Amino acid sequence: QVQLVESGGGSVQAGGSLRLSCATSGRTFSSYAMGWFRQAPGKEREFVAAISRSGGRTSYADFVKGRFTISRDNVKNTVYLQMNSLKAEDTAVYYCAANTGSGNQIITTPRYDYWGQGTQVTVSS
Repeated sequence: QVQLVESGGGSVQAGGSLRLSCATSGRTFSSYAMGWFRQAPGKEREFVAAISRSGGRTSYADFVKGRFTISRDNVKNTVYLQMNSLKAEDTAVYYCAANTGSGNQIITTPRYDYWGQGTQVTVSS
């Protein structure tokens, strides 16, 4: 069983920044593909960013390219999402997710094995 705990959410004004963290249990974190998704009220969960198990490859949704950066620390078993130039439309609950059997792929769909509980990000205009 893999547990994921997000932190770093909060309220910020438009144009501001936040850094989300996702601490992951398990001895084999370095073998997991990781991703971030978000869900705004009344909307479906959507892909935000993903990173391969090595950290060498990343993928982003078009609406965050150039503003968000996903990274990971395989020693600390943690994946991060640095969010800059935040907009009101970025307001959502952000979830991290782990896929334990994907090899070195980047996964941009919700076919992840484990999910965190989510952290709220609120951007005021």
